[in-house]
Amino acid sequence: MKTILIIEDEIPISQVLKVYLQKANFKTVQAFEGNEAIEKFKEHKPALVLLDVMLPEKDGWAILKEIRQQSDCPIIMLTALGDVNYRLTGLNDGADDYISKPFIAEEVVARVNAVLRRSQTNDGPVKSFGQLQIDLKSHRVTINEEEVELTPRDLSLLLFLAENPNQTFTRDQLIEHVWGWEYDGSDRAVDLAIKRLRKSLYKWPESDGEIKTLRGLGYQFCVNKKQ
Repeated sequence: MKTILIIEDEIPISQVLKVYLQKANFKTVQAFEGNEAIEKFKEHKPALVLLDVMLPEKDGWAILKEIRQQSDCPIIMLTALGDVNYRLTGLNDGADDYISKPFIAEEVVARVNAVLRRSQTNDGPVKSFGQLQIDLKSHRVTINEEEVELTPRDLSLLLFLAENPNQTFTRDQLIEHVWGWEYDGSDRAVDLAIKRLRKSLYKWPESDGEIKTLRGLGYQFCVNKKQ
């Protein structure tokens, strides 16, 4: 039974997460402030951490950095802060996913399972698709060893697609996984991001792969399966 460390100072929220995770056959450990969180992380060595940003004594950003100095344990950030810059701060500092409050408990459980699956199936931090290499930890993208500069949003989209090669995703699915449930803009943002990605990856040979548009279905990060 895998252990999930819930670091959340709002007791009702922590209790709800505990109940739903236990129903999903996880063992749970709770921490309600920063210093206690680090102690329990070291003691219980959890399989995954749910980490609130606004905490007493030590905030979530500081805890994230401290955990990352000693472990690659998957971390999902929880916060009521809706600005995309907060989300990118967490992802760039090493968080594996980000969920905005208010959230549905079933969604959190689904995200926990998804992140754990990714952490178990990744055979290494670097994904290679011919000349295209994507470092999932440092978020560095290169083509033939030449670094590719991407906006934070386009990078998040590429990371998600690269972790799910040869799978087709609708605009709504990409918004859910990359933009987040709190996004209330047009789904045309997906089309524009894909267009920018293709432009940025223009040196990636088509023989290695491409981002395909499947009319009426969505988008697919299509790669050569022999790689």
